[in-house]
Amino acid sequence: MAGPDTLPGVASADRAAAEPEISVVVTVHDEALTLEELGRRATAALDTLARPYEVIVVDDGSTDGSFAVVERLHASDARVRGVRLKRNVGQHPAMHAGLSRARGEIVVTMDGDLQNPPEDLPRLVEAIDLGFDVASGRRAARHDAWGRTLPSRLINGMLRRFTGADIADFGCAFNAYRRAALEPMLGSIGRQKFTKALVLSGGASVVEVDVGHAPRQGASRYSPLRLTRLALHVLAGFWPQPIQWAGVVLGLTCTIAAAALGAYGVVYWALESDFPGPLLLGALVVAVLGVQGFVLALVGEHLGRIQRQVEGRPLYAVEREI
Repeated sequence: MAGPDTLPGVASADRAAAEPEISVVVTVHDEALTLEELGRRATAALDTLARPYEVIVVDDGSTDGSFAVVERLHASDARVRGVRLKRNVGQHPAMHAGLSRARGEIVVTMDGDLQNPPEDLPRLVEAIDLGFDVASGRRAARHDAWGRTLPSRLINGMLRRFTGADIADFGCAFNAYRRAALEPMLGSIGRQKFTKALVLSGGASVVEVDVGHAPRQGASRYSPLRLTRLALHVLAGFWPQPIQWAGVVLGLTCTIAAAALGAYGVVYWALESDFPGPLLLGALVVAVLGVQGFVLALVGEHLGRIQRQVEGRPLYAVEREI
């Protein structure tokens, strides 16, 4: 393999043929407007490292011609590779398509929307060079609406509790991994959201690296409903024995509430001789229905996971690869 000091003077094709030390996996969905700039800035940042690298762009079923841009990038620099999926399957299955093809000992993941600046790529790589398994991107100055940041804080808190990893930003997709930390988890990546949390739950060492964050162009793809589903996914995927714990905690809460209401009713009836039965009964019924709805949602998440595993359906189907 060519040494790092020889790379600047060789042709693009020769550099592409060198076994990459660094793989950058970029997941995109309808990002045709940002891909050209992303490719230019990412390769410029990686060139400063003077090490063999590859950029794998995974097109998650885009409808705006994103893959045509990937083809142009590949034509001008063979180190840029592309994978087009037949349909939109979501960020984490698409990430699996890139991770499973990555050849570098250091693997960096990022989105294609340019919210995270590619110029921070060397900082993540350097953190892995220091000996850590994971360099966790942390959006120090986040430019998102409160409707995104508040649910993110809740989900981050749950993941810190369930994984035991004390990091601030599980939702940032701009991270670097040592291959040895990724490989044991490849079978679960894509089926489980929050790839970083999955890797860290296995005991990988981690350091946080502050990365830039720009305002998103256009509307966020994370609606309140989708954020709620993410929270359920965290509970079902990372919380040990979630149904049992939910049943115990919520059952105790309802029992205590029912006992308090009963005591209040007895005292009120004794003092006023007018027990407000219908009102208290209605409130109790609503509370029980709320608990049942939460537990059923959690059970539904688990049943969906079991169904997908039993069926053994592939995460995605590849339409084209360059």
